[in-house]
Amino acid sequence: MATDSEAVHAFLGKGLDARMGIEVTEASAERVVGRMPVEGNQQPFGLLHGGASCVLAESLGSIGSTLHAQQYGKVAVGIEINATHHRSATEGHVTGVAEPVHLGRTLATWEITVTDDGGRKVCTARLTCMLREVPRS
Repeated sequence: MATDSEAVHAFLGKGLDARMGIEVTEASAERVVGRMPVEGNQQPFGLLHGGASCVLAESLGSIGSTLHAQQYGKVAVGIEINATHHRSATEGHVTGVAEPVHLGRTLATWEITVTDDGGRKVCTARLTCMLREVPRS
């Protein structure tokens, strides 16, 4: 079973999360906090891309789900995400806070709130992950 640090590194060490500059500052099975720069994650009009907010939300919720799933010897895979974009961000960073709505043996659901540097709510998302047996190599 991976440690919390190893599980976080598995998500952020490569791939999309690394390219988007996502950093996790707190991670447990009960709460995950991370941030992402607006710069480089904007749509053509200079606003934070809504998809970038969704990537941040899914990453944070997936990390929390994975940390929860470890106690059952399972892994977590996202099966549904929805998001409401409340306002735009144009500079600085956005911070996501993921907190569980439900933590079960087969499903984990998280609410993720994304705010700008001024603490204004940019996006609210909900992610549901299925907990599955670890795939055999």
